[in-house]
Amino acid sequence: MKHTERFSDRVENYVKYRPHYPQAIIPCLEQEAGLTRESVVADIGAGTGISSLLFLEYGNKVLAVEPNTPMREKAEQLHQRFPNFSTFAGTAERTMLPDACADLIVAGQAFHWFSQGAAGAEFRRIGRKDAHVALMWNERRTDTDFEREYELLIAQYATDYKETGHRNIGPAQLALFFSPSTYKEHTFHNAQMFDFSGLKGRLLSSSYAPQEGHPSHQPMIHRLEEIFERHKQHGMIKFHYNTRLYIGKL
Repeated sequence: MKHTERFSDRVENYVKYRPHYPQAIIPCLEQEAGLTRESVVADIGAGTGISSLLFLEYGNKVLAVEPNTPMREKAEQLHQRFPNFSTFAGTAERTMLPDACADLIVAGQAFHWFSQGAAGAEFRRIGRKDAHVALMWNERRTDTDFEREYELLIAQYATDYKETGHRNIGPAQLALFFSPSTYKEHTFHNAQMFDFSGLKGRLLSSSYAPQEGHPSHQPMIHRLEEIFERHKQHGMIKFHYNTRLYIGKL
């Protein structure tokens, strides 16, 4: 399956169960990237608009680029109350945005899907003078017994977890992307609380989780329920994240 089509059947779960981004990212970008409410933000690989929302609520004009039609249409529906939100049916390598249109170029939970060399060239084209790039990921932690067992479940049942995960992006890839400039890394804490229905939706929002009809789907859900029952507290479990933010100029 093309990576631009992977989330077409996961949109509702993505909207309901994916984590948002900590508000602390905004003051960090104010300091490190000169972000103001007048800044134009290009959100590349915007998906359903989770990353866009952070900047729309701050007051920015957001140009959201998303190749997946169901996800882009969901973003338009969810953010129709913001007149400063526009969507474009483009990719990181061909955004469909005009030259020199953005003060800040953002990719939330998306950069690992990009062809990084071509995306870098496109970002240089759409970025204004002194534009910054901010790459963001909500990275699940594996500190608790529940989180470690959840990670093992994914490793057992996921279709191509290791090949597609954002953990394939490390210092070497980031240094090459931002070269000859450097980048700064910031980490924020983030968390979600789930009952079993929410936990199941969170799992099925992932591109690598086998959907209903796949032979691994029912065994995976059964195993998930076992893990949940063993670790729940007051009917809930908690996901902890490190939100990684990488800021630099191109």
